[in-house]
Amino acid sequence: MTFDKRSGVAGLTLVFGVLGLVLVHAQAKPMCDPDNGGLKLPMGFCALVVADNLGVARHMAVAPNGDLYVALQTSGGRGAPQTGGGAVALRDANGDGRFEVKEPFGSGSTTGIALRNGYVYLAHPLTVERLRMTNGTLKPTGTAETIVTGLPPEAQHQDKGIAFDGNGSLYINVGAPSNACQDPDRRPGVKGVEPCPLLDKHAGIWKFDENKPGQTQDAGGVRFATGLRQMPAITWHEGALYIAMHNRDQLDVFWPEKFTAKDNAERPAEPLYRAVQGSDFGWPYCFYDYPMKRFLANPEYGGDGKDGARCAKFTSPVAAFPAHWAPVDIKFYTGSQFPAKYRGGAFIAFHGSWNRSPLPQAGYNVTFQPMAGGKATGNFEVFADGFTGKAELMQPNDAVARPDGVAQAPDGSLYISESQKGKIWRVMYTGR
Repeated sequence: MTFDKRSGVAGLTLVFGVLGLVLVHAQAKPMCDPDNGGLKLPMGFCALVVADNLGVARHMAVAPNGDLYVALQTSGGRGAPQTGGGAVALRDANGDGRFEVKEPFGSGSTTGIALRNGYVYLAHPLTVERLRMTNGTLKPTGTAETIVTGLPPEAQHQDKGIAFDGNGSLYINVGAPSNACQDPDRRPGVKGVEPCPLLDKHAGIWKFDENKPGQTQDAGGVRFATGLRQMPAITWHEGALYIAMHNRDQLDVFWPEKFTAKDNAERPAEPLYRAVQGSDFGWPYCFYDYPMKRFLANPEYGGDGKDGARCAKFTSPVAAFPAHWAPVDIKFYTGSQFPAKYRGGAFIAFHGSWNRSPLPQAGYNVTFQPMAGGKATGNFEVFADGFTGKAELMQPNDAVARPDGVAQAPDGSLYISESQKGKIWRVMYTGR
């Protein structure tokens, strides 16, 4: 090296200039928040809050370039004006790992969202529509095309999830507008109607052509699976549809001579089902008991909390989770950033339910279920926790956050959405 004024100073300037660029670039790489954005994660994982205050954030879809699309549910009580809805497209334009570009699109209460063959699909309570994506643009353009219409209106259980099998079919859940098919609904001692007429248009999964506009359940739709109470957590994986279901409520309130508050809070498992054409999972006649690990007849259909003889014909779950955790989204992990134990397993977002009352709430986490070959290969474990912000929670909306969506980024990291304020976390594995 020479040290004359021009070459020496210029050389040092170049060296320090390059170092400065290297340091700036290093700092621009995604770094986790010091407190992981409030999440509790397994050792070796950390989290970064990549977006916040989006609204009632539900399911997500990730583009190959890393853009993130988030479904937004409307908010507002009964009789009050509804606000929000549609969806929002997010982009990290400066490489710091956070989404600073936010472009809303669409309208109406939206739960399910998917990117498929140049379209973004949005699932609403009564319809599924799609909008065309244009190369280079962040949000879709043009007029929405309605693919499915005329889904039955519900006073309860109207949240929708969508899934695709890769062979041209779209799947959507239609929840039951009932707890256990009583008439009138949710009344002490009232027997369930048999056969349950709600099964004709509700309580199942319907299959449609993903490209044909204007389909209805009667015109173009095919009932794919039945006997499901409420189940926005659906996904296609290895030749089958996987469904995480909300089980029945209020065993003790309507049947106090047979069940206690503790029974209600602990016994009706949240099942994970593997569905093929024609599967029947037993609602409203039976519920899957978490402690006993088998189907039992619902008290509305003569059940006493012990007998399950009438339930033998129904398809059992591949895994089961504690009562009233309320599963709302599911994603099978196909990446390689996480350790090998996670590959092929399912991440499930549980956003909690009021129905454990008067006992404290539970759930409010993202749980990992190891899976292989369509079967559970071990016990589930809570993967992400700390959403509630307090040790004991009595009412769902007292939680700081309620998990509502899980999605996999192109690099194998995991996005988690929540519906209280609309925060999005990106969970990464560092090995430290």
